[in-house]
Amino acid sequence: MQLRFLGIIPNTPVDDSPTIWLDQDSGDLLIQSYKATDDEVAACQEIGSIPGHSTDVPDHETIIRLPAVMLKYIPRPEDGDGEVPRT
Repeated sequence: MQLRFLGIIPNTPVDDSPTIWLDQDSGDLLIQSYKATDDEVAACQEIGSIPGHSTDVPDHETIIRLPAVMLKYIPRPEDGDGEVPRT
């Protein structure tokens, strides 16, 4: 796996550091951020996603809260084909 650092929340203290990386091999994002609260998880489960799909969060997944300021670090396709540019 070849990771590229994309960004960290501005003015972050030493022990509070939402961070985002790009896996250059797969185009996946790896995100370190705030863990969603039990109330936030319950709200997500209440809304659901698509009919008939479980709202349970499997043990191998989690829900995180990504601060809006971090959105600027998410790569955008430059040519509109839906592919994440790899550098």
